[in-house]
Amino acid sequence: MNRRQAIIGALAGAATASFARRAAAETNLTIMVFPGLSNLPIYAAQAKGLFAKRGLAVDIKFAPGSEEQRAGLVAGRYQIVHSAVDNAVAVVELAKVDAAIVIGGDRGFQQMFVTPEIATYADIRGKTVLVDATNTAYAFFLYAMLKQNGLNAGDYAIKAVGATGFRLAGLKDRTGVAAMLNPPYSVLAERAGLKQLGVATQSIGAIQATGGFVLRAWAKDNADILVAYLRAYIDGVRWARDPVNRGEAIALYVERLKLEGDIATRCYEAAITDGGLAKDATFDLDGFRNVLRLRAEFEGGSPPQPDKYLDMSYYRRALAEI
Repeated sequence: MNRRQAIIGALAGAATASFARRAAAETNLTIMVFPGLSNLPIYAAQAKGLFAKRGLAVDIKFAPGSEEQRAGLVAGRYQIVHSAVDNAVAVVELAKVDAAIVIGGDRGFQQMFVTPEIATYADIRGKTVLVDATNTAYAFFLYAMLKQNGLNAGDYAIKAVGATGFRLAGLKDRTGVAAMLNPPYSVLAERAGLKQLGVATQSIGAIQATGGFVLRAWAKDNADILVAYLRAYIDGVRWARDPVNRGEAIALYVERLKLEGDIATRCYEAAITDGGLAKDATFDLDGFRNVLRLRAEFEGGSPPQPDKYLDMSYYRRALAEI
């Protein structure tokens, strides 16, 4: 072996060793989300190396329903979940496990869709509505909108079918006549001939829709990891909201959600509106109070104080360090 070959070999060996050290140093996180446009910051953080830059390797799992999402968080299968923030409340109140919302997300894209024969809310009486789970999250939005229009518990049947894609399928095959949908499923619903009957925020006011939450014990033991994740997430939000990245962002929706280009474009346009992805993933405290009010309305009792379910100290640290 000549001197040149020896140098090349040594450099290659050093590069391999360096890569191995970096790989070994990466912290693996498994997160669970529902497939939808709210995940654009996460897709961006993966694609643009924002997680890797902070020593994280993030594996994204799509939730079949909120029950698995909550159960998996409690069991440690997922370290972080992004979902309707009421699911964090359910972890605390139903599973009796101490969880905390640590970052915001969006203020809601939820719309009620119905089958073609439903012309008014009154037509839903005596029929079946579809929800993810009967006692959490967007099910309460559905119940509230029905109540505002004269339909109370007992006036309709409720069937839990899981994530939004399953609810859309249930409308198509007439398992039920009404369900809450968000993009891209609301766009797909329009194309399938289903009808929008109402928009959640127009009916029930401002809401904090999605957010990220964790177990408090995990956060305490992994504070630096959580802050690194939140820093990358916030950077992902900033990237996603920057119009310069429009084409790449739409391409991420096409790739990750397997959407046609025009549907992906509509998702992007919804994501960057004022009611879409919140700047720097800020948390709407008044919107969360509204969520807690709805839970109390349909589950009983008085609305609890929001602080019981929040720990924004990690978010504030992440924002300060960017």
